[in-house]
Amino acid sequence: MSIYGAAKTVIAPVTRGLWPVHVEGLRNLPAHGPVILAANHLSVIDPLFMGVALPRPIIFIAKQELFAEGNTAQRLFTRALRAIGQLPVDRRPGQSAQDAMEESLRVLAEGNVYGIFPEGTRSPDGRLYRGQTGLAWLALTSKAPVVPVALSGTDRIRPKGVRVPRLRHIGVRVGPPVDLSAWDGEADRARSRRAATDAIMAAIARLSGQEQVPRFASSVKAELRRGGG
Repeated sequence: MSIYGAAKTVIAPVTRGLWPVHVEGLRNLPAHGPVILAANHLSVIDPLFMGVALPRPIIFIAKQELFAEGNTAQRLFTRALRAIGQLPVDRRPGQSAQDAMEESLRVLAEGNVYGIFPEGTRSPDGRLYRGQTGLAWLALTSKAPVVPVALSGTDRIRPKGVRVPRLRHIGVRVGPPVDLSAWDGEADRARSRRAATDAIMAAIARLSGQEQVPRFASSVKAELRRGGG
């Protein structure tokens, strides 16, 4: 059994016991081969519930700050992240997003499931924000199918200002692969990447029922910070 499988054997029953997970549409997830899972992003713990709910191991990109080597606890956590295949990415200004995309291509070339939150950051208000076009570049370059995923309830486990996690039912809905054939071979065209990404976000919205916002979540969060919200 892999380290990922061993960890899931321990974590999944505990997680499901505390937060019952209702899963729909598992038939839409290919059993083999490379797949991109594109999901809405409501909470920092969204990857946990996707990992618990879905049968195949999922590799996510994690922010570089999580891979700290300071104290013993940080080093152990870093080793655990690397052991289950999580990829660090430096999100500071001036760092190359293309480096992260190239690493993602490698993950898909090896036949793995790659998880991505195309909004780029958690939704500030539960609505679905505009997707980053790196998703379309990755899909059109790798030729891997893009399967939309909608999470619900994860934002109510520990809302802002609450210290103790709340017990809530969690929903995970998996939709059919998004048809991106209209933009085949056009990964290098900005308009095509934008259109393909919008098609993927629309598929996520149909699953989640969220209102779509034609803005980037990061911009809205920056405005809220400046306004003290």
